[in-house]
Amino acid sequence: MHSFINFIMGPMVWISFLIFFIGVIFRLIGLFKQINAKENFVYTYLSFKYSFRSIFAWLIPFLPVSTRKSPVFYSISYVFHLLLFLIPIFLLSHVALLEESMHWSWVTLSDSTADSLTLIVIFSLIFFFIRRFVVPEVKFLTRLSDFLFILIVALPFVTGFLAYHQFFAYRWMVIVHVLSGELMIILIPFTRFFHMFLAPLTRAYTGSEFGNVRHAKDW
Repeated sequence: MHSFINFIMGPMVWISFLIFFIGVIFRLIGLFKQINAKENFVYTYLSFKYSFRSIFAWLIPFLPVSTRKSPVFYSISYVFHLLLFLIPIFLLSHVALLEESMHWSWVTLSDSTADSLTLIVIFSLIFFFIRRFVVPEVKFLTRLSDFLFILIVALPFVTGFLAYHQFFAYRWMVIVHVLSGELMIILIPFTRFFHMFLAPLTRAYTGSEFGNVRHAKDW
């Protein structure tokens, strides 16, 4: 058991990130090959100015009109996506492990702050889960895979929370926490999680079209 834990907290971490980076590179190469083959006209009006204008506009809470039409969902979704990145990157235990292995470190969240933010993420996922049952248009489009993805995202946060508080089965909570986190990293390039890379590209495409072609704002 000890050697297994050392493996998943050592070599398996690097394997996960290696698969992640290689997968992202190949997905992006495939995407740009497809654009060059079918829609290379995009390059004629693609603009850094309008791309970044659109990206930054959509990063400002409630600036886009569509977000103001669903304020509750948008607020929860905005905070959720923000914390999804901030917590793993600035969690004290994660930074401590990185400092031990790579001698890299940076400012971290206090344990109490990370604890509270983790609960926000968990309750956000519960909200997304329930929403797929109670909102008709969302329920109509919901598939089993949607619940599976919610579970995959929830596992690292739920098990991390349980492991930190040591409510029960501490060692198993740590193992599931590490493995589920690695699984999520591995799946990013090959599943809908890849939208973390596609979203800014889509905004760049839309922002450039609206700015250069329609001479309008896309928010």
